[in-house]
Amino acid sequence: MKALIQRVSEAAVHVDGNLIGQTGPGLMILVCAMEGDSDTNADALAAKVAKLRIFKDDAGKMNRSLLDTGGSALVVSQFTLAADTSRGNRPGFSTAAPPAEGERLYNRFAGALRRLGISTEQGQFGADMKVSLVNDGPVTIWMEV
Repeated sequence: MKALIQRVSEAAVHVDGNLIGQTGPGLMILVCAMEGDSDTNADALAAKVAKLRIFKDDAGKMNRSLLDTGGSALVVSQFTLAADTSRGNRPGFSTAAPPAEGERLYNRFAGALRRLGISTEQGQFGADMKVSLVNDGPVTIWMEV
């Protein structure tokens, strides 16, 4: 699985003009299940994200995790993270998991964050979503498991 993680002061996702998910201080996580990914990958990625030390401590150093800060997460499916841009000008997405499996693993990932005690909201898989965020730092991390 792949994830693009952004430390945010706030983030929100809308579908058809309706707010469907939001977070205050915490993480905005764009996630993509890849062909061959399993529940193990989703759970491992969630554990790694939850423990990622990218929040400032009292000395201003990035030394605290989402678990340490009590922050929340907004998880949005993003199959375009699977883009293969190695040839031509049009990206290919054949390495992304098939839609049904992608949705299952996306939900598994969000559920794993919740099981770790992180307040987690989600976008809507496969929908045309409008995402807004205020990137704090900015801090943006690419992660794969």
